[in-house]
Amino acid sequence: MADELSPEMGNEPLANGEDTTPQAGVLSQYVKDLSFENPNAPAVYQWQGQPQIDVQFNIGSTQLGDDAYEVVLKIDVKATAADKTAFQVELAYAGLFALRNIPEDQLQPFLLAEAPRILFPFARRVLADAVRDGGFPPLMLEPIDFGQLYMSQAEQTDSLASATPAGEA
Repeated sequence: MADELSPEMGNEPLANGEDTTPQAGVLSQYVKDLSFENPNAPAVYQWQGQPQIDVQFNIGSTQLGDDAYEVVLKIDVKATAADKTAFQVELAYAGLFALRNIPEDQLQPFLLAEAPRILFPFARRVLADAVRDGGFPPLMLEPIDFGQLYMSQAEQTDSLASATPAGEA
């Protein structure tokens, strides 16, 4: 059957042992940085009412080798009540990913959408435990659609690029 493959159609047999199948794997996950502050303890435990909670996150990736990338999901949470900080927690949760034969146009979507989706449940648990260990009810973040966020940001970047006249870039 391999003798029937047509070279003009790009169906040439691969060299012995050559693998061109896209592959992605998680090599490791780890807490890169974690900080929890409870600046108004013990008075904070006497406060009444629900605190206002502000959640910010950021995603970054770094190529560490030919097939290795580190993706860092950074989550900052600040809870305030009566203009005072109840608690503040900052988490940088990272994953080391091995990526082989990923098409160039699919690399960024994987690193900025799929990899954070894989890391988020673990980062969420670390964050909840840190808040609970600080004397507060565990903070359970809602799931985040990283794919939709990536697509929205890509569309926004594309629209900004097309709105900028060619001579101003």
